[in-house]
Amino acid sequence: MMTRTAPCLLLTALLSLTVPPAPAEEGKPIRIGMVGLDTSHAKAFTDLINDPESAVHVPGVAVVAAVKQSSADIPSSVERVEGYTEHLVKNRGVKLYDTIEAMCQNVDAVMIESVDGRPHLAQATPALLAGKPTYIDKPISASLKDTLAIFALAKKHHTQVWSSSNLRFHAGVIAARDDKTIGDQTLVFSFGPSPTEEHHPDLAWYGIHPVETLFTVLGNGCDSVARISTDKGDLASGTWSGGRIGMVHGIRGGKVVYGVKVFGTKGVAEHPAGGAYPEIVTEIIKFFQTGVAPVPPETTIEVMAFMEAADESKRLGGAPVSIREWIKKNTPAE
Repeated sequence: MMTRTAPCLLLTALLSLTVPPAPAEEGKPIRIGMVGLDTSHAKAFTDLINDPESAVHVPGVAVVAAVKQSSADIPSSVERVEGYTEHLVKNRGVKLYDTIEAMCQNVDAVMIESVDGRPHLAQATPALLAGKPTYIDKPISASLKDTLAIFALAKKHHTQVWSSSNLRFHAGVIAARDDKTIGDQTLVFSFGPSPTEEHHPDLAWYGIHPVETLFTVLGNGCDSVARISTDKGDLASGTWSGGRIGMVHGIRGGKVVYGVKVFGTKGVAEHPAGGAYPEIVTEIIKFFQTGVAPVPPETTIEVMAFMEAADESKRLGGAPVSIREWIKKNTPAE
């Protein structure tokens, strides 16, 4: 079987970002604070965590506090924040705080849920400084530089932080990753909707779902990425270690559907993909309980580098862009 290794730069520079886990005391209640109430995830995740009838509810674990923040230049953020905030306060007993610093004094863990990735570094900073284990919803930020800064800050203050699309934990995606019937992987094709937002890398706004699916199945180790883009969508193709090929189709025209198709030395298999809210909430709760992040920093960094490098490839007319060099270019000097 082919091994799945990260590029040398990732192995040497990023594995040092690992932070020793700080598990919660067994049976101890975990009070969660939420930042950013302008996305459906804020409502859906809180409902799953707080509702005693939820299949993933864990007694003693609850979202108890929040800071309502939104982005004035993103219409969906402004239009939704009041309704989601009202639901959390009236139906889930969440207490609002004016600042993240004040909220952090009254919680054990933090979830950053703002739909906009740009403020995530600033929002995560008080939590990481306070030593609160932190989950950051996708995208972890709106740039590779901010992503690197988040993990560097977490390392400095010995605090765990991670980020992921919920599709990483979808049963179909996991089945595609573990499918032995196809033999050794030769090519993985992931697809899903990819509307864009001007303040984020094109694939980071919604295309991150099929991108994370691709990385879940192939693992780390993307060498370069090249992108074709039209008004109908994007096709970003990468080369992986061992000569494997990974392709993402970000759909902007035609029927919207998620899925992943795996080609191998012995066969071809297609698996469904889609929403996996209970699955990711289970992982978030487990993270707060154990202090062990299910997605390592080097994976999230490589995902963001892939999406930014795909933008650079578009600017270069589809020429391939090295992931190693893109990370190097965006890494601050020592």
